[in-house]
Amino acid sequence: MIDVVALGELLIDFTCIGSDADGYPTMAAHPGGAPANYLAALARFGAHTALLGKVGEDTFGRLLIGTLRKAGVETRGIAADAATFTTLAFVTLDSTGNREFSFARKPGADTCLSFEELDLSLLDEAKVLHFGTLSLTNEPARSATRKAVEYAKAKGKLISYDPNLRKPLWSSLEEARTQLLWGLSQADVVKISDEEVEFLFGLGPEEGARHILSQYGVKLVFVTCGGEGCVFKNQNAEGREPALSGITVVDTTGAGDIFGGSAMWKLLSLGKSPETLNADELRQVVRFACTSAGLSTTRPGGISSVPAYSEVIRRLEEE
Repeated sequence: MIDVVALGELLIDFTCIGSDADGYPTMAAHPGGAPANYLAALARFGAHTALLGKVGEDTFGRLLIGTLRKAGVETRGIAADAATFTTLAFVTLDSTGNREFSFARKPGADTCLSFEELDLSLLDEAKVLHFGTLSLTNEPARSATRKAVEYAKAKGKLISYDPNLRKPLWSSLEEARTQLLWGLSQADVVKISDEEVEFLFGLGPEEGARHILSQYGVKLVFVTCGGEGCVFKNQNAEGREPALSGITVVDTTGAGDIFGGSAMWKLLSLGKSPETLNADELRQVVRFACTSAGLSTTRPGGISSVPAYSEVIRRLEEE
């Protein structure tokens, strides 16, 4: 039995580790992609996970598949394509560790995933399907994602969604908004950032969480607010938990994904439907996820930055 299947991009994050006198960056390569980061957190804490995606039949593609296997993520759902390159993301950081993105993805292998290439037996085995919107930017991956969500919903799977807006990847912001809203209309559990709530609705985190819950049929919403923590809401309770304090932020790459994966792991461990959780249970979920995500920012990379379960528990006990 698989706990969570994620569908979407598996790519290389190039992060800046310095620059020369002319401002050209020196970059280090790290495995990444939001769904992969998300699954890496779940697998790190003991969940059974699998990825549906596509890489190039190249050195980076082989490295990425090997990294996921080492992380404990099932890789039989990852196709390798000799006709396209593995997608590359270039992440530069400002003085506070916040990211700016550019992509080598015209096309990248992740956008070329077709529905016919999906191993649907993984979805049959899974409890949860997780997806984002990078797989909705281009065909055929957009249709593959929509059909996979339809298939999973028909099978009664829990649907998890993280918009993960990357504006440079969209042909227009109007198209981005359309696809992000479609994702909300399909989801049971949503992890969304305060910036994405502002982009979609022009609302603050609390108002945005209420709007999403009331208008889109979502059962549980997490609105992450960076250093300001996370707002949460279901039909029983709402509140805000603070971000992890007393840390030195090195790199925020993947922190939101790791929050999402950590929250899903804690949610599954409680063994209850997301809409039935009470305030104390929701705070347990969000505290665990905030701590895990916060610790991940103290080291570089996405997949490689997920903390050990014992490290998260030790930090929670110190709070």
